Order: sequence, then C-alpha cells, then structure tokens
Amino acid sequence: MDDHGAAHGFTSVDTQDRPSEWAGVLDRLSAEPFYAAYKQRLRELLRAAPSGLLLEVGAGTGEAAAALRSRDGAEVVAVDSSLTMIARARQRGLPFAAVADGHRLPFPAGRFDGAWADRVLQHVAEPDRVVEELLRVVRPGGRVALADPDYDTQVLDIGDQELARQVLRFRADVALRNGSLAHRHAGMLAARGLHDITVEARTLVVRDPSAVDQVMGLRTWAHTAADRGCLDPLDADRFVERFDDAVRAGRFTYAVTFFLTAGTLPLPG
Repeated sequence: MDDHGAAHGFTSVDTQDRPSEWAGVLDRLSAEPFYAAYKQRLRELLRAAPSGLLLEVGAGTGEAAAALRSRDGAEVVAVDSSLTMIARARQRGLPFAAVADGHRLPFPAGRFDGAWADRVLQHVAEPDRVVEELLRVVRPGGRVALADPDYDTQVLDIGDQELARQVLRFRADVALRNGSLAHRHAGMLAARGLHDITVEARTLVVRDPSAVDQVMGLRTWAHTAADRGCLDPLDADRFVERFDDAVRAGRFTYAVTFFLTAGTLPLPG
C-alpha cells in the first residue's frame, strides 16, 4: 500500500491519526468469510512449491503471507510501505518483513518463484510500474497473482437510485486512485507476455449494513464526497436517510465484484 499522498488512508497509513486502527481493519476483514475464501484462492493461484520463495507486495499485517508460509511450506518475503503494517507482520512471526515501495522493489531480477499483490493496485500512483516491478523480481516460469475489487461493478439498493449512483461513482472515480482497474489486470499481464492467464470473479454481497468493515464505511461515503466538494451536503444527508430507510425496510443490498487474476512468466527463448 504505497504512499504517494492520495486521500485514501491506505495510501498513507503511517500519517493517519491512529495508524494502528487501519491495521485492525485489515485483520478484521481477513477474518470475514468472503475475504478469507478469496485470499485462500489467490494463494492457490500462485501454485507455490514447498521449497519456493514468494513475495507479497502491499502485505499489510502479513496475515496472507503467514497463511501461505504455514500451509504450503514456502518461504515468504512480505513488504509494505507502512512501518505500522510491517511491525504487525513481524509480530505474526514473519522472519522476512520489510518496509518497501512497490514502485521500486529492493530485490534483484528473478529473485522469487512467485509474487502477488492483493487489494494494492487500486491504491498505487503508478499501477503499471508496480506490475513491472512484480514481473522483474519473479523468475521466468514463475507466477504473478493480482486481486482487487472493481468499483465499476457496484450496486446499491436504496430508494433513490440516481443518488446511489452518484455516491458509488465517487467511490470508483475519486475516493480511490484506480477504483475500476481490476477487470483490466488480465490485459496488463497479457501485454507483458505472460501466459496461462486465469481470471476469476468473486462478488461480495452485503445484506447486513452493520458489517461496516466489509465495505469500508459505505454509510459515510456520501458525506466524504460532500467534504471533497463532489456532492451537495443536503444530498449527503438525504443519502444517509435513504440508506437507513432501506435498512429498516429490509431491502438493503450492496455488492461489488473482486477479480482474481494470475499468469505465468514466459521462459527464455
């Protein structure tokens, strides 16, 4: 989760008022069944061998790296741009966890058997450069895997659908640097010569709005948009009213699709 000064907290965890709370958000998300299931599948797409050396870029608190290391016996290097996150990863017992920027990885070419970035490219300043770095440090024949939600796929059932679309567009186009990139991950890998590319879609469906960590504070998005000058404050108030009406009526539904993408680097010649 590389820090280039964007507004979203995950681009700059260490500068937040309470950075440890952002680490807590990741740990709570990892415990949610939807997140746990897709993260396990992303690790499977890496096809890690017990003797392999893997890299996770934007590793957060290290939960996924620790799980792969425990389950598959591979060694994992975990890097994140946040010292707060890396401190939490080291507390998990990861022996190789370091602060590093995904745009400039401090590793030689071909060092790893595979690498992955989970919910990272949506936040970075230059996603193409991060992908290039992932490919650079993975050996020929190794695997690279990417996962992100694509916020162009969002739907929300509240009474005012036009207002819902305004708020969801803010989330996709303004609140995140690359909120609608995930469906293009396969094309990014194909353009760089990878083969055996797989794409899997997993849709997060939220019916219980009290599960606020699942959607990163959906009820607050309208007022965030108003604070950024992207929505009239009265419309933000109205959004919250319609949101609460939908909850009371039992109609509340929010969904967004995650794309899991993986490919194999070509062999020389």
